[in-house]
Amino acid sequence: MKSLDDGVSDLVLGPDAGSTSASLAGNGDRRVDVVVIGAGFSGIGAGIRLLDAGIDDFLVLDRADDVGGTWRDNTYPGVAVDVTSMNYCFSFEPNPRWSRVFAPGAELRAYTEHCTDKYGLRPHLRLGHTVTGARFDGDLHEWTIDIVDRPPLRARHVILASGGLVEPKPPDIAGIETFAGKVMHTARWDHTYDISGKRVAVIGTGASAVQVVPAIAPAAARLSVFQRTPIWLLPKPDAAIPAGLQRLFATVPPVQALLRAALSAVTQSVFLGGILYHRQLPGLGRAFERLSRSHLARQVPDPDLRRALTPDYSFGCKRPSFSNDYWATFNRPDVALVTDSIEMITPSGIRTADGTDHEVDLLVLATGFKVFERGNLPPFPVVGPDGTELGAFWDEHRYQAYEGATVPQFPNLFHIIGPYAMTGASYFSMIEAMTLHAVRCITEARRRGATQVSVRQEPHDRYFAEVHRRLRNSVFVNGDCTRSNSYYFDRHGDTPILRPSTGFGLWWRHRVFDLDDYEYRRAEPVPAHAASDPRTVVAIQSSRK
Repeated sequence: MKSLDDGVSDLVLGPDAGSTSASLAGNGDRRVDVVVIGAGFSGIGAGIRLLDAGIDDFLVLDRADDVGGTWRDNTYPGVAVDVTSMNYCFSFEPNPRWSRVFAPGAELRAYTEHCTDKYGLRPHLRLGHTVTGARFDGDLHEWTIDIVDRPPLRARHVILASGGLVEPKPPDIAGIETFAGKVMHTARWDHTYDISGKRVAVIGTGASAVQVVPAIAPAAARLSVFQRTPIWLLPKPDAAIPAGLQRLFATVPPVQALLRAALSAVTQSVFLGGILYHRQLPGLGRAFERLSRSHLARQVPDPDLRRALTPDYSFGCKRPSFSNDYWATFNRPDVALVTDSIEMITPSGIRTADGTDHEVDLLVLATGFKVFERGNLPPFPVVGPDGTELGAFWDEHRYQAYEGATVPQFPNLFHIIGPYAMTGASYFSMIEAMTLHAVRCITEARRRGATQVSVRQEPHDRYFAEVHRRLRNSVFVNGDCTRSNSYYFDRHGDTPILRPSTGFGLWWRHRVFDLDDYEYRRAEPVPAHAASDPRTVVAIQSSRK
């Protein structure tokens, strides 16, 4: 196939820039049209979308030795998807063989491998490639990607698919480095460690804790759960999917598609109606709170314990979850809920503010991940043509991106998890929409013979204003979130993780956005007598059509 910059590739990228076979041959040639960073579901989705568009000169990089991302890294006991399995997959690749309504983590990882193999992504993978930085050359219109212990890789376009729940966030507690026992984050579970008979402390009560606490309680001699902020939980409509129904899904796909649509509507009513459209539907959030309290009352008979487990913030300020056994676990005589704040970690355990020393053998950090904060999105320095670093820009000027995908100062760079990108029934709604956006831009740049595509400032700013105007309807503005300690909020007080839109609205906007919201430019070759210095290839002209 033709290179992205057909006609100028010899001058700008070298004679092999348009050759897929050459660029995929190994470290000898380090130039490709597109680099995708991350081989989780986002990177897999991006690779599939590129191939579908006829763009096969790309690489997918990942620091790990296998695909899977979050589902490769999170293997703690009890790990499972917390939205329905029917929605937690690509719409074009439904999995009829999910074993449960909420599939266990091992099945999600197997699904990543299935998609990788079925859609022929293995030749494009470069595993064990740890990216340390990316910088854009405004003259040559290309990104240089720095990789640990390998030559730099140069690419026309970069799709950042590094994930949002990747970098574990350790607790900021004094003395944790002095603890003499075993410490592990839920995302770095050590399966060689035997919990049997151990005194275990879990710090954190978010979605990971909700799953891991019931799973490890029967094995531990004593389990103490240290809670800073309780979580809203809804009953989990989980069940095994009968083999006969799995066969029906496989032989009559529309049946599964209809079920997926129905479950999507239910999921969006919880996470959109109860959170993003709180002002229009205030009763919905309160209804979920009543449902959650009723669920808690059935699970926990002790009124004092119920009181301690009941959130004092509005439903949706902090990510809610589903569980049928987390709250019930606290009825066990060998499980304790600790609500006194942690003063410090000691060599033998945890000291709380009331002066109690809790002796511990295993410290489990269920403290979540870095999300929208500097050092995670992006996970390494990303430097634009004027020297601006993306993380620093967002940290100073707030998280912002046109349709969640692009930022004006950073040409040829597309985000999967960008600011205000996520909505719909699951993470996959975002992946499919954002990869569509990226490929539409790359394809249009090819059509126009352009080597650079960047969103114009005016549509970018218009979208940012629109997002904040629509967020005035959300629970973040109209509810009581002051005590939620939610990762939804960044240091600016914004909530850039959620897009105020339905899943259909997300898909539609990325399908029909105006391609002229972008500016297209081409690195023009200079006269022959000056071509000996590639840095003189800087006569840039706009290419509107």
